Amino acid sequence: MMATDGDFLLRYRAVSNKLKKRFLRKPNVAEASEQFGQLAKELKQQDCLQYAGFCNLAMARCEQTLFNASGEAMALTEAARLFLQEEKDTQHLKCPGFEEHLQAAINCYSFAIKDMNKLGEALVYFQRAAELQTQVPIECLLSLGYVASCKIMTRDYDGALAVFTEMQLLAQEKGLHTPGNTVPVGAFLDVIVKCEVSRVLLLMLLQPPPQKLFPEHAQTLEKYDWEAFDSHSHVNYLTEEVFLLLQSVVMACQENDLESLKILQVELWPLLTAEQNHLLHLVLQEMISPSGQGI
Repeated sequence: MMATDGDFLLRYRAVSNKLKKRFLRKPNVAEASEQFGQLAKELKQQDCLQYAGFCNLAMARCEQTLFNASGEAMALTEAARLFLQEEKDTQHLKCPGFEEHLQAAINCYSFAIKDMNKLGEALVYFQRAAELQTQVPIECLLSLGYVASCKIMTRDYDGALAVFTEMQLLAQEKGLHTPGNTVPVGAFLDVIVKCEVSRVLLLMLLQPPPQKLFPEHAQTLEKYDWEAFDSHSHVNYLTEEVFLLLQSVVMACQENDLESLKILQVELWPLLTAEQNHLLHLVLQEMISPSGQGI
């Protein structure tokens, strides 16, 4: 007999209630995890893949509470498979949708990979996801952002620079524009800003020699040249404060001015993402102790 929404919700809530804290009684998280897993198996057998995926997510939360990283990762991976299969079935039936099951699958894979610290495997999944999402630019950019992050965490800074460059061009091309404005708006503008800042920091970290500097990277650095006339007009998607501070970072790196860079790091810290602050820290460390990094 196929599960109905009501049957599923009643059983799901019954298990969830066991996790509620009661006076002088600790919830049996291990038992709840097992029951969520059993419910997920039953729903999977009945082809209720979306509901089975939700049960696996609940199971993953239980395993997280139990500090069982491998169990959490396994539950998340199974949830990702179920959501992905649900998305394939939906597309096969040509049902309209917003690819929410695909996004759920990507998120599950992302969390599972973080638990298991499998960055190489993550990169492959996110790259493939980006290829499948070419018709949905903003989702494609999100997946590419994960690719860039994986490359940074695996110290492939050349690769990260290439991905951020690709993302910036894609956001510029596919972004929504207001009449008479060449700069995209909304989420696409956010992507362009993130990519611009990250690319400048990566270029400062890599310090490629002029003969190995790609034209697209040379054009980026030219915008931050102190001798360029009204440079900020060419980077009008950044606030003036961020632009001037980045321009100062470029100059400090070119002059090998460690003390100025330390001051700039403090000023930029609240204006950057955690990943960008990590890159700026690496730039500072590279100046203190050069490793011969280059493109």
